[in-house]
Amino acid sequence: MRKTGEEQGVRWLQIMTSVLLGGVLSLAVCLIVLLLCSIGISNGWLGETSMAQLAIVACVLGGFCGGVLTVKRCGSRALLAGLAAGGACFLLLLAGGLLFFPEAVSIDRGGLGLLSGCLCGGAAAGILCAGPKRKRRRR
Repeated sequence: MRKTGEEQGVRWLQIMTSVLLGGVLSLAVCLIVLLLCSIGISNGWLGETSMAQLAIVACVLGGFCGGVLTVKRCGSRALLAGLAAGGACFLLLLAGGLLFFPEAVSIDRGGLGLLSGCLCGGAAAGILCAGPKRKRRRR
């Protein structure tokens, strides 16, 4: 049975809301991990040379957490939902970077690593949190 246009519109609104919530959660987790890393660097537990790698790890963890939330809320197309949450996380990081540091934000200064980290975290959530495939009944 085919869905009406209104039902499809409501479904898309639910999906986009889930992606946005996942992006906000992933941004929050990323910032918390970066705060903990900065505390570790200032106390001497972590080296200053590992800042770029720690930022990518924070993006992966944030993308994963946001992807889990998005996949659980969406239910279907888990990999795409996880990737969308990771992309939303990167876009929020990019918007914040452009807002506060307009001259320092560029793709060749580590932006590609952050994009890859966010997308990989979201994709991992999509792969790991997807439910088992349903068997089709043959008639």
